[in-house]
Amino acid sequence: MKTKSYKMLFLMLLAVSAFALAGCSDDENPVATGMGTGAMLRVVHASPNAPTVDVYAEGVAAPLLTDVAYTNTSAYLELDAGSYNIQLRGAGADPASAPAFETGPLTIPEGAVISAVAVGSFGSSDADDTFRVIPLVEDWQDPGAGKAAVRILHAGADTPTVAIDVGNDGTPEVTNFARFAETGAAGVALPAGTALDVGIWAGTPLGRVTAFRTPALPEANIILIATGMLGKLPRDEMGFGLLAVGPDGTVGLIRQNPTVFVLHASPDAPAVDVFVGGTMTELIDSLSFSELSPAVQVPPAMYDLDVKVTASGAVAATVTTPDLMAGERYLAVATGFVGGSQPGFTVLPLADEFGMDMDSLVRVVHASPDAPAVDVGVVDGSKAFTPVQAFTNLAFGAASAGMGQSVPAVDLTLGVAATGSDTPVATFDVSLSSGQTAFAVAAGSLTGTGEAFRLLLVDTTGFPWVTAEVMPNP
Repeated sequence: MKTKSYKMLFLMLLAVSAFALAGCSDDENPVATGMGTGAMLRVVHASPNAPTVDVYAEGVAAPLLTDVAYTNTSAYLELDAGSYNIQLRGAGADPASAPAFETGPLTIPEGAVISAVAVGSFGSSDADDTFRVIPLVEDWQDPGAGKAAVRILHAGADTPTVAIDVGNDGTPEVTNFARFAETGAAGVALPAGTALDVGIWAGTPLGRVTAFRTPALPEANIILIATGMLGKLPRDEMGFGLLAVGPDGTVGLIRQNPTVFVLHASPDAPAVDVFVGGTMTELIDSLSFSELSPAVQVPPAMYDLDVKVTASGAVAATVTTPDLMAGERYLAVATGFVGGSQPGFTVLPLADEFGMDMDSLVRVVHASPDAPAVDVGVVDGSKAFTPVQAFTNLAFGAASAGMGQSVPAVDLTLGVAATGSDTPVATFDVSLSSGQTAFAVAAGSLTGTGEAFRLLLVDTTGFPWVTAEVMPNP
């Protein structure tokens, strides 16, 4: 292989080898009783919206495999060399029923070892993403001591051609890795024991869409399958991720790096910058009151963050995040006072835990540092205030339940009252649409210390998140 071509393939394989692979070994491949000897076949279920399946060979009444679910890898089946029509039926379906999918004649040569990977969008009629089975004939080369042999399949069901940014430093090294393409039977030798930050880019012009941190590769033969759907939440079971398959089957699925949005809700703080603690690595630049930052994606970990006043560079506070988990998104609400009043400046970390596939959902956050504990409720046409039970007795720094409270997708007048009072200190006109999810953040000062009291609505329905400022009614 030419040096330049090898380098590019090497970088690409490093970039998508983002998986915790501890537990893989070079032991003899597990083999199940099959239909003869001379060749081996296993099935990898990597179609995110396909059901759990039973696997048949046409003309054989008994299933070869049963209950193969998404991300599962079967044991290898021993087969006679020959031609087989592999059929998939929903788990438990009558063996005489029409198959949900069949490969057509699949030739299995003598001595072949094949991983048949089910990919694509089940039920789609679009030739670009429709469900299919890709047979990967394994012909691994010995990577040598201290190395892993890695083979990559791009099978993101709704993911277009992508580019790979090794180091996640803003410059993709590899472009034009097409959907359902793969990197070759032999695999490429990569150093074991090295983690790497990786950005995945797509679109025209190219832009970063997500990132991963790779744990160390073991010394093993590894198939890495980019699967799932970018259009789903990263925490969704069908969200985009990387599926690692080793000699003994599925190792696991790595989720995307966590994403954080910062909301400036400190009433007396000027515009601020946010840095990785003790460093000059800037994450957020010049964020003013009521503004929501762009998405910041970081590797899973806990972080110390320095919040600095933009104008002077003085450190307003150093805060420690919770353990940010892969596949999750977070809202970090910067609040409290920086000018000496109490409570002092702080950051409230809130995970996106909204229920999925539900009606409009709202989560209320009390981030007004000089407001007492509050009840939030609905104000009707006669000005009567009815607290919503899920939004009652919220003290500064508290938030309602993570899954959110279902609210009607209509125009509403919300009231905020001191806990136990039936007289709101402020009312707000808001409008929610069907399926919308939002944090309603009570922010600003009730006593006139800096920015006035208001609601900041952080809409998490799409990506990136957006915010709207809602001032109180006169």
